[in-house]
Amino acid sequence: MKKINCLIIDDEKLARDILQEYVSRVDQLNLIATCADGMEAFNILQKQKIDLLFLDINMPNLGGFELLKTVANIPPVILTTAYREYALDSYQFNVIDYLLKPIPFDRFLKAITKLNKLAVLAEPVTKEESIVTPAPFIYVRSEKKMIKIPLHDLLYIEGLKDYVQLHLSDKTIITYQTLTSFEEQLSNELFLRVHRSYIVGLRHISAFTSRNIEIGKREIPVGESYVLQVGQALKSG
Repeated sequence: MKKINCLIIDDEKLARDILQEYVSRVDQLNLIATCADGMEAFNILQKQKIDLLFLDINMPNLGGFELLKTVANIPPVILTTAYREYALDSYQFNVIDYLLKPIPFDRFLKAITKLNKLAVLAEPVTKEESIVTPAPFIYVRSEKKMIKIPLHDLLYIEGLKDYVQLHLSDKTIITYQTLTSFEEQLSNELFLRVHRSYIVGLRHISAFTSRNIEIGKREIPVGESYVLQVGQALKSG
């Protein structure tokens, strides 16, 4: 297994010590250094290849976001902070996960798992893999019959209280099926869950911000708990 060289950057010694102990439990992680502020980290990043930052936001001298704005080709980042309100601001950077202090070990492990999953998705596919394409259509039950839904025409799916609406370019289909069942069925190369009530077709997105996605004249909200994964997916798409 390839080692991941990481930095811990936090002005609180207790926070650094806890993260250092967590890192020591994961064989894949190789701690290069712990830093008490952004300037220490900046100097290390100029000299050495780092694969992952565990980064606090509020720090003296050079804060977390200031560091991210300063360093070119920033590595993947796991933010570690006591402040929930910065999640939207982190959208523009290479943030893998957003951990709220106090950070339990199982939540730390979940962030590392997410990092590994993204690394796998970024690996080039082989020639054999590249010829495998998602199914071009699905069938859904509506009005006592099975209706064929061409996936390339599916703009977005909206989950309502007792049913789901599939919005196509020329019509809307209603089916009594859960949004989660569609999320499991549809390819993540073509579709993305952006809210507890919405899945969107990636090819139909015309614009997006940290708060909403535009598909045609419709604005789809981005749920707070989906902000990071939506940002990561759209930046890498």
